[in-house]
Amino acid sequence: MWEQIRANRRRSAMLISLMGVVLVLLGYCGGEMVLGGGGGFIGLIVAVVVLLAQLAIYFAGAQALVLGGAGGAELSRDDCPRLFNIVEEMQLASGLPVTPKVLLIQDPSPNAFAFGHKPENYTIAVTSGLLHRLNRDELQGVIAHETGHLKNQDVQFMMLAAVMLGSIAVLSEIIWRTMRLGGRARSRSDSRGGGQAQAILLLIGLLLVILGPMMARLLYFACSRKREFLADASAAQFTRYPEGLASALEKIAQAAEPPAFTNNANTPMFIVNPLAATAESSSVFSTHPPTGKRVRILRSMAGAALADYEAAYRKAHGGGLIGAQSLQSSPAQAKRDASDEGPVLGRREARATVRRNAGYVPVRCTCGMEIGVPPGYERKDVRCVRCGSVWPVPAAQTAVPPVLAAAQPLRYTRRINGWESFRCGCGHAVLISPTFSGNSIRCTGCGRQIEVSTLGTARN
Repeated sequence: MWEQIRANRRRSAMLISLMGVVLVLLGYCGGEMVLGGGGGFIGLIVAVVVLLAQLAIYFAGAQALVLGGAGGAELSRDDCPRLFNIVEEMQLASGLPVTPKVLLIQDPSPNAFAFGHKPENYTIAVTSGLLHRLNRDELQGVIAHETGHLKNQDVQFMMLAAVMLGSIAVLSEIIWRTMRLGGRARSRSDSRGGGQAQAILLLIGLLLVILGPMMARLLYFACSRKREFLADASAAQFTRYPEGLASALEKIAQAAEPPAFTNNANTPMFIVNPLAATAESSSVFSTHPPTGKRVRILRSMAGAALADYEAAYRKAHGGGLIGAQSLQSSPAQAKRDASDEGPVLGRREARATVRRNAGYVPVRCTCGMEIGVPPGYERKDVRCVRCGSVWPVPAAQTAVPPVLAAAQPLRYTRRINGWESFRCGCGHAVLISPTFSGNSIRCTGCGRQIEVSTLGTARN
């Protein structure tokens, strides 16, 4: 797919350049509208400041920008070995230089997306609903699709285009609000009736304020749609099982509710647009091609190679998608058989994994209720909401009075063989995995070493 990567770079540069032209014109004409003659250069300065601020947010906090308050927790191999096996399989199949990080978001709606502006930050985010609704083949298809976006360098472009789009929208809003509140300063040329050129600039500026964000959004969406087809083609090649992705797309599209953290900025990042998942027609405002068309192309593939996807795409869509050199260098691939493996996590397991990695400490009551003690909870005990019993919050202890505790090592006695959480003296939650076999663990909050022992025979 190197030919596609090179073509993506060209298209990306062209698209970003067009957005840059819109931003520059908007800044210059907006300055003339608000400040009168000579204000265009000030408008340019404001446009550059807005763009630099958006870029700073992008490079410093790209994850927060994409997630938009969704939360989530980065997983380790111990959290979900079967999911990590899939991610590593797709990393090897695609030739990515690094294994992407995996982020799990607590949300019942199944969906996924990838982000990261350099290989060290590559991340694939999945919702908990995706893990317990899809079987292994379907989940592999989704992970392969997102890996395809990373391999084809779509993610960097989409995030940078989102920054440009956001800059245009912010600048338009600034100009519009300033005009509503303070009107426009009149230049001397206006007062003498010689402002024909000024009037033209004002008209262009007004059109850009109104239409600029829409023009940028149309450019953004148009490029996004084609990249989804390319990622589907990559997924079929990586997994050698197009039916897995096709079935996953159907299940995701049939979800009743979109993820709670969905917004207009991050919908192009999802594997299926959660706000228009069942749409069967595409328009200039569509962020994704119709899911039904994507499924039909995948299911009409004769094999699993790029050439098979190209043939199916031409039959369903017309025109070509993949470059000739990429097709010639791609070897023929037969489809593999289904694995018949179920979901990698159950519903309760997925929820528990998210809460555990978010710093919740579970407390099990004798009535069967499991109480999740959130981070920042200051009391040493918690009351069961079902039966009213009061239970101590698991915490590391010292064998000396509190006044001398700071100089003594902390100790914790394990109670179960599986995942276990307890609080350090600093209040930070410490996790012990099922494979832990050492006699001490370090708190990631304060760095303090905690001795770990087992009391009798631990229960599961």
